[in-house]
Amino acid sequence: MDEKELLKIQNIEMKLLIEAISLKYGYDYSDYTKSHLKRRLIRRMSLENYTSITQLTEKVLYDKDMFEQVFWDLSINVTEMFRFPKFFKDLREHVIPILKTYPTINIWHAGCSTGEEVLSTAILLEEEDLLNRTTIYATDINKKVLETAKEGIYSIDNIKKWTKNYQESGGVKSFSDYYTAKYDHVIFDSNLLENVTFLEHNLVTDQKFIDTNLIICRNVMIYFNVKLQRKVINLFEESLIPSGFLGIGSKESLNTSSTDSKFINVTTDTKIYKKHVGY
Repeated sequence: MDEKELLKIQNIEMKLLIEAISLKYGYDYSDYTKSHLKRRLIRRMSLENYTSITQLTEKVLYDKDMFEQVFWDLSINVTEMFRFPKFFKDLREHVIPILKTYPTINIWHAGCSTGEEVLSTAILLEEEDLLNRTTIYATDINKKVLETAKEGIYSIDNIKKWTKNYQESGGVKSFSDYYTAKYDHVIFDSNLLENVTFLEHNLVTDQKFIDTNLIICRNVMIYFNVKLQRKVINLFEESLIPSGFLGIGSKESLNTSSTDSKFINVTTDTKIYKKHVGY
């Protein structure tokens, strides 16, 4: 069998697996990018010593534990504290002054993963004396990562990089003020999470659930095809109050969406947008 024919068969097998997951477990990955799906599924095949995606499909259908493994594989869980520090610096300089004009504030972290960026936002708000009047809704499709996010406990291995990120983001204190080191872990101050509500939410299938002043969804939509990106951006537009802010990943864009005219650029390289007043 030549390489072209093998690729064609793999694409068919992958389509059948995605349909099987949807029918059996109710999760729809049909509008995720093929490159992301194939990369993650082939990795799982290799770990399980399977020779075809069809073998993986059969296992997923009859073994819920294997589905859980594939579900984890397909989830987007790459994050860190103050990731891309300039984004948080621009939030502090361009968004926080506007948020200060509201008596109460709602922030939605969509696709929050294990919660590092949620804590980063909470620290920023605490330093700007806004945390006590803010509710943060931190959502993800994956229950396991939400449990990690709720605990606020992480490996100490990352703390040097996170400290550097915090400093570069414009942090005004010592980063160590916000956590306690214990053995090989760091435990973040529980007060930072008091106003955080963690919820399961699926950007593919679920609807608007809150009117919000700021939505942060970074490096999630790069795994979606154009059709799904449009759907998600429309969801964000519906969820934002007039003049609300949207922060997305540095490699993401609103230009693929019919709603791009409803947003204006606040920053360029850090991809912070503001919803037009008229919408």
